[in-house]
Amino acid sequence: MDAANRQSELKNSSYPLVVLHGATASGKTSLAVQLAQRFSGEIVSCDSVAVYCELEIGTAKPSREQRALVPHHMLDVVSPDQPYTAGDYARDARASLADIAARGNLPIVAGGTGLYLRALIDGLFPGPARLETLRVRLRAMEQERGGGYLARILRRLDPASAARIHPNDAPKLVRAIEVTLAARQRMSTLWEAGRDPLQGFRILRLGLDPPRPALYARINQRAAAMFSNGLVEETERLLARYGADCRPLSSLGYKQAAMLLRGDLSLEDAIASTQQGHRNYAKRQMTWFRREPNVCWLDGFGDDPAIAERAILLVEGWPKANFIS
Repeated sequence: MDAANRQSELKNSSYPLVVLHGATASGKTSLAVQLAQRFSGEIVSCDSVAVYCELEIGTAKPSREQRALVPHHMLDVVSPDQPYTAGDYARDARASLADIAARGNLPIVAGGTGLYLRALIDGLFPGPARLETLRVRLRAMEQERGGGYLARILRRLDPASAARIHPNDAPKLVRAIEVTLAARQRMSTLWEAGRDPLQGFRILRLGLDPPRPALYARINQRAAAMFSNGLVEETERLLARYGADCRPLSSLGYKQAAMLLRGDLSLEDAIASTQQGHRNYAKRQMTWFRREPNVCWLDGFGDDPAIAERAILLVEGWPKANFIS
């Protein structure tokens, strides 16, 4: 049965699906692996940078050992020089969910990219095609007029979308402006009117919410380890192959490593900037995930045995779960 037929069949079914929410470094991967081992599961990554091949150290992808324990999906699916949108992710990830369910296994979505997760579960509106000329012009205007210019434009065009997008997230700002101008409607209006929600699954949402000081300490440790484990060398190879305009190389860690290579930052400052960036990102993630409905929050890290046991009990006690452990 092909992917289209599997997804069509899902509409008249109700398969279990576990979704793990949480900030970066909260232990989502560890918990996902434990649940997958316990309940014959397969993990579907939900990370906007981990979808790219060759980006390893700066993405904190699951280790080779973790990937050997249970099947993983939506990792290394596209070349770094190819565009890949939330809509692309939703389409491909839904095909993975349908395939996992068709084989009788439990799909477990784990990752921290809120927009990708919302696209997967709630669906995206059928927005207009990319307008590269407009995109280039908007990026140039942001560079000429300084940071915050695109955010100000979007606040005038579509205040609701501007409130959901971080003022420094240039790619999302560009897309929101592009959609609003091309469709002659606010993107927020199109979003609410045209979404195609995921069908055929009953969803259990689990959220990881460790104490903030402990989370930040772990974030700092992880960011420093990226540099000691070869992030600068990996970035240098990627820059040589794909160039400085390669979009994934503007993500946290790679951006600072590239600045170090150009001589704009010292090693110490690059590490500190990456740590601060990831801490700020964690704040935004938790703000986003706190708005998601029906999340069972667990007050700890996913690799804490007590938290893992609570998660296992929640899955086992889930109404109509019918899992064999």
